[in-house]
Amino acid sequence: MTGRIPRYFIDDLLSRVDIVDLIDKHVPLKKAGANFVARCPFHTEKTPSFSVNRNKQFFHCFGCGASGNAIGFLMDFNHLDFIEAVEDLATFAGLEVPRETIETSGKHLKSEFVSDYYQLLEQVAAFYVQCLRTDEEGKKAISYLKSRGITDSLAKDFMIGFAPDEWRVLSSRFDQNQLVQAGMSIEKEGKVYDRFRGRLMFPIRDKRGRTVGFGGRVLNDTLPKYLNSPETSVFHKSKEVYGLYELLRKDSKPKRILVVEGYLDVIALAGNGIHYAVATLGTSTSLDHLELLFRFASELVLCFDGDSAGQKAAWRAVSSVFPALKAGRQIRIMVLPEQHDPDSLINKEGKELFDSRINNSQPLSEYFYEHFTKDLKLSEIENLSFLLGEAEEYLKKLPIGSFRELMVDKLSGLSNRHVLDRQAMLAYSLQVKKHRQKSNRLSVASSVLALLIQNPRLIALIEKKDIDWNYLDFEGIEKFRQILDVLLTKRPVNYGVLIEHYRDHPNETIIKKLATVEFPDENIEKLFLESINRLFVETNAALIDKLLEKSKKDGLSKSEKEDLVALLAKKHSDVIL
Repeated sequence: MTGRIPRYFIDDLLSRVDIVDLIDKHVPLKKAGANFVARCPFHTEKTPSFSVNRNKQFFHCFGCGASGNAIGFLMDFNHLDFIEAVEDLATFAGLEVPRETIETSGKHLKSEFVSDYYQLLEQVAAFYVQCLRTDEEGKKAISYLKSRGITDSLAKDFMIGFAPDEWRVLSSRFDQNQLVQAGMSIEKEGKVYDRFRGRLMFPIRDKRGRTVGFGGRVLNDTLPKYLNSPETSVFHKSKEVYGLYELLRKDSKPKRILVVEGYLDVIALAGNGIHYAVATLGTSTSLDHLELLFRFASELVLCFDGDSAGQKAAWRAVSSVFPALKAGRQIRIMVLPEQHDPDSLINKEGKELFDSRINNSQPLSEYFYEHFTKDLKLSEIENLSFLLGEAEEYLKKLPIGSFRELMVDKLSGLSNRHVLDRQAMLAYSLQVKKHRQKSNRLSVASSVLALLIQNPRLIALIEKKDIDWNYLDFEGIEKFRQILDVLLTKRPVNYGVLIEHYRDHPNETIIKKLATVEFPDENIEKLFLESINRLFVETNAALIDKLLEKSKKDGLSKSEKEDLVALLAKKHSDVIL
C-alpha cells in the first residue's frame, strides 16, 4: 500500500485554500449577504439553494442536503475518491502532497515512487500495443480479435495489446524492481521474470485514465484462461472496474451503467453501440464497486451469463448490494438465456433486442423474492418459516427508509401473516422520525456546540475560564463531551478543517447539521458565553429537582443535603460559571 497522506498536511491544505475561490472555478457564485450562492450542481433546480460560506469554509445545499468542505466538494463534483480530491486540491493550492513512509514486506516503500508506477504501467501498455502490431505471435492475436468482431478502432479505444511469449521481455526494457512492485514481474529465487506471457493484454484504467493493472487472456486452451495483475499499491481488484474510463469518455453522466463479467463483453457491447458497460475484475460485485459506480449513475443493471455459474454469481451479487440501496438508487438484475454471455447474445440478436432486455430487466425487489419463493409451497408452515428466516436477514441490511418498509410489507404479504420483526423495524423507523422532529428544536447544548463548530476561535474564551465540564449532566452528554474534546484537542482553524476529522465518523451527520444552524453575525462571543451559562443553569436546576424528588421519597444523606444547599445557592446567582 502507498504511504498515507499526513493529517497535518490535510489540515494545513484546508486552512490555505479558500473554498469560495475553489468552487467559483467550477460553479459561478454570486455574493448574497455573508454567503455566496448558486444553483446547486448536485441536483436540478430553478432558484439558487446552494450556499458557500467563506468564514466556515463550508458549502451546503438547502435543497438536496449536499454539504462539506473543499475536499468534499471535489469528491462530489468531480466524482473523485478522497486521495484524488486531496491531490487535486493540493494542485489548486500549488502544493506537493507528502506521504508517510510505510513498511511493506520488511522493506520501506516511499510513496514518491507511486507516480513512477503509473508512468511505468502506461509505458508497458504502449509497449504491448506495439507488440500486437509487430510481434509474429501478435499477428495471431489480431486474427483472434477479428474473429471476435473487434475492429481496429475498438482495439485502439481500449488500448488492447499483446504480451510476447518470452520470460524477460519487460525485464530487459524497464526497471526490474519497479516491475515487481507494480505487479508486472515476479521475483523468485533471485530471478525476475514477466508475469504475463503469450497473452492478449487489456490495460485496466482508473476513472482518471491512469493504467493501474492488466488483464491477460490466452489465445489457446491454456489455463488459467484469464490472469489479472495482483494487488499492488495502485491496483485493488475490489475497487476497480474495467471500462469505466472508456465509458466516461463517451458520456460523463450516463443514465445507467451495465455491469458484466468479462473484458471482451465490455468491448463487444461498445462495438455494438452500448458504451455504458463495465466489468468486474474476476471478483464478485462488491459494495466498493457499487459505491464507485453510483457516483456516476443512479441506476445499475447487473448482467449475468445464463449458465448455473452465472445464476449463482447473480445471487452472490444481490446478497452484497443491500447496504448500498440508499434513496435515489436503483439496481436491476438481468440474467441472460442459457449458453449465452453478453458478447455472444448481442452479436446474435443485435442492439435493439439487447436494449429491450436491459429495459425489461428485473427490479432487485422482484428478483429477490422470486429467488426465495419460486420452489416453495408457501401454504406449508415449514416453507413459510424458511422464507421469513432467510429473507429477514437480508432486509435488516437495508438502510432505514421507505424502500425497506415496502420490502418488509412485501414479505408480510407473501407470508399471509404479520411478520414478527416488522414491528421492530417500523418502530425503529418511527424512532428515527421522532428524533428528527425533536432535533429540529435546538437544545442549549446543541447551540453551544454549533457556535463552537462554526467559530473555533471561541475555544480561547473557554480556556480563559475554569470550567468543570464534568458538572454537566443531560441527555446526550457523552456525545457532547466527545465533540468538545475533539475541538479542544485538535483546535481547528475553521469548520472546514474540523469536518475533515469527522469524515466517515458516526458523528459526521451531527457535525454537518450543526454547521447549518444560523446565528446573528454580531455579538457571537456574548451569545456563546450566555449559552454556556444557560447550559449550567439548566443542569443545576435538573440536579436540584432530582435531589428534591429523592428527599420526598427516601430522604437525603448528609453529603446529598450539603450538595442541595450548594446547588440552591448557585440557583440564586445570575451567573453559574
